Amino acid sequence: MQTLRMSFPLTLPVLAGYLMLGMAYGILMSDKGFSILWTFLMSAVVFAGAMQYAAIPLLLSTFNPLLAFLMALLVNIRHLFYGISMLDRFKGLKGKSLLIFGMADEAFSINVASDVPKDIDPSLFYLTITGLCYLYWQVSCLMGHLLAVFIPDQIKGFDFVLTALFFVMFLNQWKSSDKRVYLLLGIFATLFSLMVFGKTQFLWMSMLIIVVGLLGFRHIKEKHHE
Repeated sequence: MQTLRMSFPLTLPVLAGYLMLGMAYGILMSDKGFSILWTFLMSAVVFAGAMQYAAIPLLLSTFNPLLAFLMALLVNIRHLFYGISMLDRFKGLKGKSLLIFGMADEAFSINVASDVPKDIDPSLFYLTITGLCYLYWQVSCLMGHLLAVFIPDQIKGFDFVLTALFFVMFLNQWKSSDKRVYLLLGIFATLFSLMVFGKTQFLWMSMLIIVVGLLGFRHIKEKHHE
């Protein structure tokens, strides 16, 4: 219970964002004719908000495994960098497989920005945060599907919820982290790639710059400790 009391307040911004983002997904799935079973399975098994949205047109069109693979890789490639940055934190923890599966953007943001209290088991702390985020997403998606019949078609703006949530998470990390160089690296890489390579190619190049930068910082850090 102590771990839950410490973890729950940290996940409240995620709950607020998921209520809108998850409900929007459930509404969209219902609007496209999918049953609530499909909404549940996509949310529970895939558990990748952006990819779940991107998968809707794939499910409605002729199946193309190569296109599905490339889209999933492009949309979720950022998780590769999440994993690199969490190698030290997750080393030796129990339930590592669950932590890796549940490392969504928001869970990653909280885990990387939070210091585990000394009287709490790190494994339990990270698993609780990840589990709460997972629960919020499932409930929100199912609520959206069930309430879709009551949502007027004129309501717009659901697609901006994801952008707003990412921005809030960025601000939270900026305020709480003493290693802002990583955040500045992400900003620089994204703006540089966007200006040089354009909207269609900037994502790949920014990710490449970020991973090279992270590996470079890691190498410098290891040499410093030596």
